[in-house]
Amino acid sequence: MFKMFKKQSEPELDNTLYAPTDGTIINLADVSDPVFAQEVMGKGFAIQPTSDAVSSPVAGKVTMVAETKHAVGLTMSNGLEVLVHMGIDTVEMNGTPFNLDVKVGDIVAGGAPLANMDRDAIINAKLEDTIMIIITNTADKLDNLNVTLGLTTNGAPIGTVAAK
Repeated sequence: MFKMFKKQSEPELDNTLYAPTDGTIINLADVSDPVFAQEVMGKGFAIQPTSDAVSSPVAGKVTMVAETKHAVGLTMSNGLEVLVHMGIDTVEMNGTPFNLDVKVGDIVAGGAPLANMDRDAIINAKLEDTIMIIITNTADKLDNLNVTLGLTTNGAPIGTVAAK
């Protein structure tokens, strides 16, 4: 017996935020990079990872993959644009510590695999492996963002995000 599957062209609306990896969720203000800490790119949160596996923090469509593989952009069905930025200054590593599981156009569920990052390689390069999750269209679209700080596991629900 065969099951018929409808191709999904848009992500389901899901306002849940999911932990992008195992680790400790922290405020953006506690990140060493001032661009992120001062919310220049938008509001969000960060996580100090204890695992190399990186998952999607939201249900959405992959709309951007950095050439250097250190960042993935997602757009939620409510219009919020979410940036997953893996590491601080890791753009300098030209993609070597990252293996991506997604490409532009993919629809992902919250908690679905996005990438693996070689944290040892990042740390050995004297860089930080902190992952930042940023709502890049905060000013235009973000209504509220609620995140529970502290220890978490990859894919666990950690909060909610809502558009205006």
